[in-house]
Amino acid sequence: MAARWGEFVTRLDISATKEPASVTASGERLQKLIDGVAVRRTAIQEYEHGITSEIFSDAWNIDSAPVRHISQSMVRAGHVKGWVYHKLTVDRLTAICGSFKFVLWDIRPQSPTHGMVNEIFLSERNRGLLSIPTYVVHAVQNIGDTDATFVNLPTLPYNHADPDKYRIDDPALVPYRFDKGMAW
Repeated sequence: MAARWGEFVTRLDISATKEPASVTASGERLQKLIDGVAVRRTAIQEYEHGITSEIFSDAWNIDSAPVRHISQSMVRAGHVKGWVYHKLTVDRLTAICGSFKFVLWDIRPQSPTHGMVNEIFLSERNRGLLSIPTYVVHAVQNIGDTDATFVNLPTLPYNHADPDKYRIDDPALVPYRFDKGMAW
């Protein structure tokens, strides 16, 4: 039967590209990360009365900076927030509710991953702590159909008088375009 389908597809002259492996047999994503980026997946523990999930622990050795500030952001369904980077602050982000696509672009000239782009997916069902180094441009898209919330535990407190936030003036310079929801 498989041979007949192969002949059928060949006769239709359909061009197709074989998908590469994206996860290991144990479920770990196969993705080379930008140098210094870390994703620490966290398990959801479900109980009769609800769920528990860790957000941050020094024991994870993500970095040596203490938690000195915590903020929460909400992104409306389908919207994008970003193309920003920080010169002093490392962002540590975790999804609380909803589904996110975090896109990172390494602009550090001396980095071994200079120019690399990563897509990291976090959600209420796919929890984790994402650590984004300085000078790595990032944006986040709510890929769900309801408002979505994430928490940031940056390495430095927010400086209201002089924010460590640099917004890319021309998003066309970023080698990434957000999809408007097209899926296969």
